[in-house]
Parts: sequence; C-alpha cells; structure tokens
Amino acid sequence: MHPLISTEDLVAALASASPPVVVDVRWRLGGPPGRQDYEVGHVPGAFHLDLDADLSAAPGAGGRHPLPGPGDLQRALRSAGVREGHPVVAYDGGDGSVAARLWWLLRWAGHEEVAVLDGGFAAWVADGRPVTAEQTRPEPGDVVVRPGAMPVLDAGDAAALARDGVLLDARAAQRYRGETEPVDPRAGHVPGALSAPSAEHVDASGRWLGADALAERFRAIGVRPDAAVGAYCGSGVTASSVVLALEVAGLTSARQPAGLYAGSWSHWCVDPEREVATGPHP
Repeated sequence: MHPLISTEDLVAALASASPPVVVDVRWRLGGPPGRQDYEVGHVPGAFHLDLDADLSAAPGAGGRHPLPGPGDLQRALRSAGVREGHPVVAYDGGDGSVAARLWWLLRWAGHEEVAVLDGGFAAWVADGRPVTAEQTRPEPGDVVVRPGAMPVLDAGDAAALARDGVLLDARAAQRYRGETEPVDPRAGHVPGALSAPSAEHVDASGRWLGADALAERFRAIGVRPDAAVGAYCGSGVTASSVVLALEVAGLTSARQPAGLYAGSWSHWCVDPEREVATGPHP
C-alpha cells in the first residue's frame, strides 16, 4: 500500500466491497481537542483516536509523546476496528504531520496496509467529498501489535547518526536555530543534525509534494544514498512525517525505513549532560 492516498482513491475504496478502516487523528498543540472537530464533521465511517490518550504514553522521562505500550496501542487500534491484514487510512486536519504518527505506529506494530490521506480533512472538504457528524461504532478489530518493524532511535543512536550519518530535524527552522522554543526547556538542536522542516513536505494547500520534488529537497538538505538516515522533532510526532516523506521520495523503503528518535527534542534537551547546538549550522 502506497503511504499516501488521494481523496478520489479513498472515495473509491470506501465504496468497494471491503472498505478500509478510516481513523481521524485531528489534534492541535495546545488544543482545543481534536475530538470536537470530529464531532462537528468527519469522513463518513471514520473513528477518532486521540494523539495524547491513544497514540502516546503519558509524558515523562521519555518525552512529551512517548510511544504507547504495545498493549495500550493494541486496545486503541482494536477500538477503531483495525483488523489483521486490512487496510487503514489515517487523516488529520491538513498536512499529514499527525496522521503520519498513526501510519508510523501501525508500521512499527507490523501492520503494513496503512496510508495517510493526502491533504487531510481540508483536502477532503475542498474536493467536495461527503461529511457527516454521525458517530461511528465499529466492530472491534483483531489486530495484533508486534512492535519492532520500524527502527526506533534513543538519544545515543541519534547522536551517533548525527555524527556518522544523517539526522533530520523536522521542527521549524527558528526552533532548530534556537531563536525560539515555545514548548521545551532548552532551545537549539542536536549537534550535527540538519534542518528539514516538515511543513516543507507539502504545498500551500497542505497536499504532499511529488516524489521527485521531495527527493530533490532531501538531497539538497544533505540526505545521501550511502548514509543511514533518521529523524526527530519536538516530541516524536511530526518526525514520523519525515520518515514517510523519505519513503515517498524513494530514498528509503518499507524494508529499509528511516529511523525515528521517538523521544526527540523533548527527551534530548532535559538532560544537562547532552550538548545543544544553536544557529543555522549543524
């Protein structure tokens, strides 16, 4: 399954004899809860999962959005109706940065049939697709979470990758440079990391750039075919979209995906022993 799906293709899939499970993961940093948007209107048949409650463990030593425990994730996915071997489509409000978290978690759990809706709910509405406020109560799924199918980096792995490979920072350039830090206690970036803002994966409408444009962008940043690559962001969420974008670009693959520093900056910066770089250079 290609990691991105258009609104046109999703409409066709929903009308098929075996429609995909659709999961709404709309979320905003600082609120209000995405559940409110879902209750106003959503893709017909979609079920809402919450980033904080369902797709992350409690914040703490592992960062602001640590990976959920396998059992907790399995319960959440089953509540959404996710079944073994059955396709899943995730969407958020627009640019895919949060939907990519569910895409990554399912892939990490060993479930390969998953895609992100290109352009998210904004594209769905802009294309004139049907919207409903009717609540979805799916039959419980039977998916089994088998973690480990996607590489997870810890702080030591991230430091080594920044030194010996390519570590991409998905945050806004101002945060990378250390000019501002609205969430975490220290500003800056992992020494050696390269700035690769996730907002630049998409065009002005929130739809993803094509494979060639993404590949050109990543090569210009410094991604090399002879170097291992990984990504981080503020708390490990939007970095998932970098992992997805690298695959769409053909620079990684489902069999050899990029690594994800799950704790990301919210984990790195709280340890005073870890060095912090500032400015525009790695």
